[in-house]
Amino acid sequence: MRLDRVEIVHVAIPLVTPFRTSFGTMTTKDTFLLHVVTDAAEGWSEFAADPEPRYCSEFVAGAEIVLRDFLLPRAAALPHLTTAALAPAMAGIKGHELAKAALETAVLDAELRAYGMSLATYLGAVRDRVPAGVSVGIKDSVPELLDDVERCLAEGYVRIKLKIEPGWDVEPVRAVRERFGEALPLQVDANTAYSLADAEHLRRLDEFGLLLIEEPLEENNLHAHALLQRRITTPVCLDESLHSARDTASAIALDACRVVNVKPARVGGYPEARRVHDVARAHGVPVWCGGMLETGIGRAPNLALAALPGFTLPGDTSASARYFAEDITVPFVLQDGHLPVPSAPGIGVAPLPEALRRFTTDRRDLHRG
Repeated sequence: MRLDRVEIVHVAIPLVTPFRTSFGTMTTKDTFLLHVVTDAAEGWSEFAADPEPRYCSEFVAGAEIVLRDFLLPRAAALPHLTTAALAPAMAGIKGHELAKAALETAVLDAELRAYGMSLATYLGAVRDRVPAGVSVGIKDSVPELLDDVERCLAEGYVRIKLKIEPGWDVEPVRAVRERFGEALPLQVDANTAYSLADAEHLRRLDEFGLLLIEEPLEENNLHAHALLQRRITTPVCLDESLHSARDTASAIALDACRVVNVKPARVGGYPEARRVHDVARAHGVPVWCGGMLETGIGRAPNLALAALPGFTLPGDTSASARYFAEDITVPFVLQDGHLPVPSAPGIGVAPLPEALRRFTTDRRDLHRG
């Protein structure tokens, strides 16, 4: 393929309800889409991070600069643009995995559309639908939390994840267990809110039979997570600390995690996400697909990834309506606790022009061939 044009489309989509975690509250999905035009086909992707560097070091304005000034010139210089050639071309730029993932995914979408192949087939998916879990943010009160969990279960979600932070952990989890029973698949996510000094407090969560506790300690501190795992029986799951298949192998070898959350953007794209899956599966470690409150453009390829054989736990692959009254693609609808894996070429979806127009705050070319 030849890279003809790359357009950045900034969007802001209101959330149905505010979503609170240990690092802040979101009321709007404010990010950008990348639209790649080649001589063979067009492709789309979604930048996964936020306007502020809270979840990770990358953020919307910074990623645009990295794409425009460093990544796109390398992509445009390739004599034959392919996904396989793109990663080595971008490797000279350190870090910026989410920006790299945005470009690689848009190129991969175009390449697969040109071949008439779905992303699910390309990755090696073995299912045509995947079980859907849901992430429940921090609430102002336990009754409000219980009402939200009850709504999610009534909608058909098969697993509940509770966001926690110091002061909002043991009692909310206890309340959910008491209301909905021991059989409910339940896990918690701290988003790095604790320190190793909190180990004895976190051990109190062991009594609730959780599937896992996600990223409880500071990011990238594998040693501390390994020490914590020795002191609690709840399986530690890593998210923010894993940036590659190599990191995943190290974490598993250190027993710093017994479950892996795979977020394709965090590791630089879907080919690397597949390698993370392969490493974990080879070691008998279950994986699941995390979410970043994606629009349909980001949700569709995540569903394809979640259909790989090693994804044995439900992911944060919620229906569109969980977060948006209106999505920018045809919405993903929950059916019997599952979501369908897109089977059309590429990521399987494209923005609806009218919806995209309403939610667009700015659009311009980053590159013209």
